Amino acid sequence: MKIWNVSVAVLASVAATVAQAGGIEQLQAFVNGTKSGKATFHQFTSDKSGRKVQEASGTFVFARPGKFRWSYDKPFEQVIVGDGDKVWVYDRDLNQVIVRRMTQALGSTPAALLAGDNALEKNFTLVSGGSDAGLEWVDATPKTAEAGFERVRIGFRDNLPRAMELNDAFGQTTKLTFADVARNPSVPADQFQFVPPKGADVIGETK
Repeated sequence: MKIWNVSVAVLASVAATVAQAGGIEQLQAFVNGTKSGKATFHQFTSDKSGRKVQEASGTFVFARPGKFRWSYDKPFEQVIVGDGDKVWVYDRDLNQVIVRRMTQALGSTPAALLAGDNALEKNFTLVSGGSDAGLEWVDATPKTAEAGFERVRIGFRDNLPRAMELNDAFGQTTKLTFADVARNPSVPADQFQFVPPKGADVIGETK
Protein backbone atom coordinates (compact mmCIF):
# COMPACT_ATOMS: atom_id res chain seq x y z
CA MET A 1 0.00 0.00 0.00
CA LYS A 2 3.12 4.06 9.61
CA ILE A 3 3.51 7.66 19.48
CA TRP A 4 6.31 7.28 21.40
CA ASN A 5 7.95 9.82 23.72
CA VAL A 6 11.56 9.72 22.56
CA SER A 7 14.37 12.20 22.56
CA VAL A 8 15.21 14.39 19.61
CA ALA A 9 18.47 12.51 19.25
CA VAL A 10 16.69 9.20 18.85
CA LEU A 11 14.25 10.68 16.35
CA ALA A 12 17.14 12.05 14.32
CA SER A 13 18.82 8.65 14.37
CA VAL A 14 15.66 6.92 13.13
CA ALA A 15 15.19 9.50 10.38
CA ALA A 16 18.77 9.01 9.24
CA THR A 17 18.32 5.24 9.14
CA VAL A 18 15.19 5.54 6.99
CA ALA A 19 16.90 8.01 4.68
CA GLN A 20 19.77 5.59 4.16
CA ALA A 21 17.61 2.51 3.63
CA GLY A 22 18.22 0.98 0.23
CA GLY A 23 15.66 0.01 -2.34
CA ILE A 24 15.30 -3.61 -1.26
CA GLU A 25 14.88 -2.62 2.41
CA GLN A 26 12.24 -0.07 1.46
CA LEU A 27 10.47 -2.64 -0.71
CA GLN A 28 10.36 -5.06 2.24
CA ALA A 29 9.05 -2.29 4.53
CA PHE A 30 6.40 -1.48 1.95
CA VAL A 31 5.28 -5.09 1.63
CA ASN A 32 5.27 -5.65 5.42
CA GLY A 33 3.59 -2.37 6.40
CA THR A 34 1.18 -1.66 3.58
CA LYS A 35 -1.99 -3.71 3.26
CA SER A 36 -3.78 -1.28 0.98
CA GLY A 37 -2.85 1.80 -1.01
CA LYS A 38 -3.93 4.27 -3.62
CA ALA A 39 -2.31 6.86 -5.87
CA THR A 40 -2.53 8.72 -9.13
CA PHE A 41 -0.09 7.94 -11.93
CA HIS A 42 1.35 9.42 -15.10
CA GLN A 43 2.69 7.02 -17.72
CA PHE A 44 5.02 7.44 -20.70
CA THR A 45 5.85 4.66 -23.15
CA SER A 46 8.72 4.96 -25.64
CA ASP A 47 10.01 2.64 -28.35
CA LYS A 48 13.54 1.26 -28.55
CA SER A 49 14.74 4.42 -30.31
CA GLY A 50 13.48 6.53 -27.42
CA ARG A 51 10.54 8.02 -29.32
CA LYS A 52 7.45 8.53 -27.18
CA VAL A 53 4.62 6.39 -28.52
CA GLN A 54 2.04 6.80 -25.75
CA GLU A 55 1.19 8.98 -22.77
CA ALA A 56 -1.53 8.18 -20.26
CA SER A 57 -2.71 8.98 -16.75
CA GLY A 58 -5.14 7.66 -14.19
CA THR A 59 -5.55 6.23 -10.71
CA PHE A 60 -4.98 2.94 -8.94
CA VAL A 61 -5.97 1.33 -5.68
CA PHE A 62 -5.03 -2.06 -4.20
CA ALA A 63 -5.66 -4.30 -1.22
CA ARG A 64 -3.52 -7.31 -0.46
CA PRO A 65 -3.47 -10.02 -1.39
CA GLY A 66 -4.07 -9.77 -5.10
CA LYS A 67 -6.83 -7.16 -5.35
CA PHE A 68 -6.43 -3.99 -7.37
CA ARG A 69 -8.13 -1.53 -9.66
CA TRP A 70 -6.02 0.27 -12.27
CA SER A 71 -7.96 2.94 -14.19
CA TYR A 72 -6.78 4.88 -17.22
CA ASP A 73 -8.58 8.21 -17.63
CA LYS A 74 -6.58 9.74 -20.49
CA PRO A 75 -6.22 9.49 -23.47
CA PHE A 76 -8.68 6.56 -23.42
CA GLU A 77 -10.78 4.90 -20.74
CA GLN A 78 -9.67 1.45 -19.68
CA VAL A 79 -10.12 -0.39 -16.39
CA ILE A 80 -8.08 -3.34 -15.12
CA VAL A 81 -9.51 -5.08 -12.06
CA GLY A 82 -7.91 -7.89 -10.06
CA ASP A 83 -10.43 -9.61 -7.79
CA GLY A 84 -7.94 -11.98 -6.18
CA ASP A 85 -8.74 -14.80 -8.57
CA LYS A 86 -9.01 -13.25 -12.03
CA VAL A 87 -7.88 -10.11 -13.83
CA TRP A 88 -10.51 -8.27 -15.90
CA VAL A 89 -9.35 -5.82 -18.59
CA TYR A 90 -12.17 -3.63 -19.91
CA ASP A 91 -11.72 -1.37 -22.94
CA ARG A 92 -14.67 1.00 -23.06
CA ASP A 93 -14.11 2.10 -26.68
CA LEU A 94 -14.07 -1.48 -27.94
CA ASN A 95 -16.69 -2.60 -25.39
CA GLN A 96 -14.46 -5.63 -24.86
CA VAL A 97 -13.45 -7.51 -21.72
CA ILE A 98 -10.44 -9.83 -21.53
CA VAL A 99 -10.33 -12.21 -18.55
CA ARG A 100 -7.24 -14.03 -17.29
CA ARG A 101 -6.35 -16.04 -14.22
CA MET A 102 -4.43 -13.99 -11.65
CA THR A 103 -1.57 -16.49 -11.78
CA GLN A 104 -1.24 -15.85 -15.52
CA ALA A 105 -1.53 -12.06 -15.34
CA LEU A 106 1.52 -10.95 -13.40
CA GLY A 107 2.59 -8.70 -16.25
CA SER A 108 -0.83 -7.32 -17.09
CA THR A 109 -0.35 -4.14 -15.05
CA PRO A 110 2.13 -2.67 -12.58
CA ALA A 111 -0.62 -2.86 -9.96
CA ALA A 112 -0.37 -6.65 -10.08
CA LEU A 113 3.26 -6.31 -9.00
CA LEU A 114 2.37 -4.08 -6.05
CA ALA A 115 -0.73 -5.90 -4.84
CA GLY A 116 0.76 -9.30 -4.05
CA ASP A 117 2.29 -10.13 -0.68
CA ASN A 118 5.34 -11.70 -2.28
CA ALA A 119 4.79 -11.37 -6.03
CA LEU A 120 8.13 -9.67 -6.62
CA GLU A 121 10.18 -11.91 -4.33
CA LYS A 122 8.56 -15.05 -5.71
CA ASN A 123 8.63 -14.22 -9.40
CA PHE A 124 11.63 -11.91 -9.77
CA THR A 125 15.31 -11.87 -8.89
CA LEU A 126 15.87 -8.65 -6.92
CA VAL A 127 19.03 -6.55 -6.68
CA SER A 128 19.65 -3.06 -5.39
CA GLY A 129 19.43 -0.44 -8.13
CA GLY A 130 21.20 2.30 -6.19
CA SER A 131 20.09 5.91 -5.74
CA ASP A 132 18.89 8.20 -8.50
CA ALA A 133 16.68 11.31 -8.67
CA GLY A 134 16.09 11.20 -4.92
CA LEU A 135 14.80 7.64 -4.99
CA GLU A 136 16.15 4.27 -3.89
CA TRP A 137 15.70 1.72 -6.67
CA VAL A 138 15.14 -2.02 -6.89
CA ASP A 139 15.95 -3.85 -10.12
CA ALA A 140 13.77 -6.91 -10.70
CA THR A 141 14.42 -9.54 -13.37
CA PRO A 142 11.64 -12.07 -13.98
CA LYS A 143 12.41 -15.73 -13.33
CA THR A 144 10.18 -16.86 -16.20
CA ALA A 145 9.29 -15.51 -19.63
CA GLU A 146 5.61 -15.29 -18.65
CA ALA A 147 6.01 -12.10 -16.63
CA GLY A 148 5.56 -9.86 -19.69
CA PHE A 149 8.66 -7.79 -18.89
CA GLU A 150 12.38 -8.27 -19.33
CA ARG A 151 13.13 -5.96 -16.39
CA VAL A 152 11.27 -3.87 -13.85
CA ARG A 153 12.69 -1.02 -11.77
CA ILE A 154 10.82 0.43 -8.80
CA GLY A 155 11.89 3.65 -7.09
CA PHE A 156 11.07 4.13 -3.40
CA ARG A 157 11.03 7.07 -0.99
CA ASP A 158 9.76 6.87 2.60
CA ASN A 159 9.04 3.17 2.04
CA LEU A 160 6.49 3.88 -0.68
CA PRO A 161 6.76 3.38 -4.46
CA ARG A 162 7.17 6.68 -6.30
CA ALA A 163 8.20 5.54 -9.77
CA MET A 164 8.43 2.45 -11.92
CA GLU A 165 10.16 1.54 -15.17
CA LEU A 166 9.29 -1.52 -17.24
CA ASN A 167 11.19 -2.90 -20.23
CA ASP A 168 9.41 -5.38 -22.49
CA ALA A 169 10.67 -7.88 -25.06
CA PHE A 170 9.90 -5.49 -27.93
CA GLY A 171 12.35 -2.85 -26.72
CA GLN A 172 9.65 -0.57 -25.35
CA THR A 173 10.14 1.24 -22.05
CA THR A 174 7.22 2.33 -19.88
CA LYS A 175 7.92 4.88 -17.16
CA LEU A 176 5.42 5.70 -14.45
CA THR A 177 5.47 8.33 -11.72
CA PHE A 178 3.12 8.05 -8.72
CA ALA A 179 1.63 10.99 -6.83
CA ASP A 180 -0.71 11.40 -3.85
CA VAL A 181 0.41 7.99 -2.59
CA ALA A 182 -1.66 6.92 0.44
CA ARG A 183 -0.75 3.99 2.71
CA ASN A 184 -3.48 1.79 4.20
CA PRO A 185 -6.56 3.79 3.23
CA SER A 186 -10.01 2.31 3.72
CA VAL A 187 -11.03 0.84 0.37
CA PRO A 188 -14.60 -0.27 -0.44
CA ALA A 189 -14.77 -3.93 -1.42
CA ASP A 190 -16.71 -3.14 -4.58
CA GLN A 191 -13.62 -1.47 -6.03
CA PHE A 192 -12.32 -4.96 -6.70
CA GLN A 193 -15.46 -6.39 -8.25
CA PHE A 194 -16.15 -6.31 -11.95
CA VAL A 195 -19.26 -7.23 -13.88
CA PRO A 196 -18.96 -7.04 -17.68
CA PRO A 197 -21.26 -4.37 -19.14
CA LYS A 198 -24.30 -5.63 -21.00
CA GLY A 199 -23.41 -6.37 -24.61
CA ALA A 200 -19.64 -6.39 -24.05
CA ASP A 201 -17.57 -8.98 -25.89
CA VAL A 202 -16.00 -11.16 -23.16
CA ILE A 203 -12.84 -13.10 -24.06
CA GLY A 204 -11.24 -15.63 -21.76
CA GLU A 205 -12.15 -17.73 -18.74
CA THR A 206 -15.07 -16.31 -16.74
CA LYS A 207 -16.07 -19.36 -14.67
